[in-house]
Amino acid sequence: MVGTTEERLISLPRILITGAGGQLGADCALLYGAAGADVTAATRSDLDIGDRDAVLSMVDGVKPDVVINAGAWTAVDDCEADPDRAFRVNGLAVRHLNEACTKNDAHLVHLSTDYVFDGNKPEPYVEWDDTHPQSVYGHSKLAGECEMLPNFTVIRTSWVCGEHGHNMVKTILGALEKYPTLSFVDDQIGHPTFTADLATMVQRLGDERRPGTFHVTNQGAVSWFGFTQAVLEAVGEDPARVEPISTDELQPPRPAPRPANSVLDNAALRLSGIELLRDFREPLAELVAKLR
Repeated sequence: MVGTTEERLISLPRILITGAGGQLGADCALLYGAAGADVTAATRSDLDIGDRDAVLSMVDGVKPDVVINAGAWTAVDDCEADPDRAFRVNGLAVRHLNEACTKNDAHLVHLSTDYVFDGNKPEPYVEWDDTHPQSVYGHSKLAGECEMLPNFTVIRTSWVCGEHGHNMVKTILGALEKYPTLSFVDDQIGHPTFTADLATMVQRLGDERRPGTFHVTNQGAVSWFGFTQAVLEAVGEDPARVEPISTDELQPPRPAPRPANSVLDNAALRLSGIELLRDFREPLAELVAKLR
């Protein structure tokens, strides 16, 4: 027997998304909305996650089943100059969210980063490898992980790109219109990850209340140089327009060190029998088609 409209509305899962104005937050809001969930999409202006009282008030009011913390200060180089802000937003804020979610029996899914590793391992990083961040941003994101309770979900991802917000695909497309040749580093490698795909795994792990840490990326390890070539190929441009350089050749030099190896092995997903996200070139082609 089909329930009343009121009963069906009551049964809808309630989702609170922080950082909903960013790349992943926006796609998570769209995905959950399309699935019929009752979504509260909180942008930075709606909720300062570093403010304990604000976090407790919003979670108490929404009473969500799942909270997706896509909020963060991701300006890697700016974090070097303002570590207090980095740790407030990326670290202490997670403490507030844990407190609020525990009080309201909500499941917290927190997004973290490859920058918790130093990048010196020759093989891909698995979830159980020792962390050793080299930047303020990496340290602040690791602080957030340390605040997480073991029954909640940590998702580490890398090289995030999407239709919303700023990312490397948009940077490359913009540079193509201005410069005859481009230069990108070939000594930093990672897994590009596209938010439309990442959001589906965020939803699954959150809905299933899977505890622990998961590496979630699209597949296909590549350098920034190789990734730029793939973008050029996706828009029908000659990949020879990009030339490789080393990190040491970047001008001006970047204040924050980057991991040379950011490749995350999605071992926890694989060993759990969960199908991994597809090769990055497929969602890259889809994103380029939307942006162009």
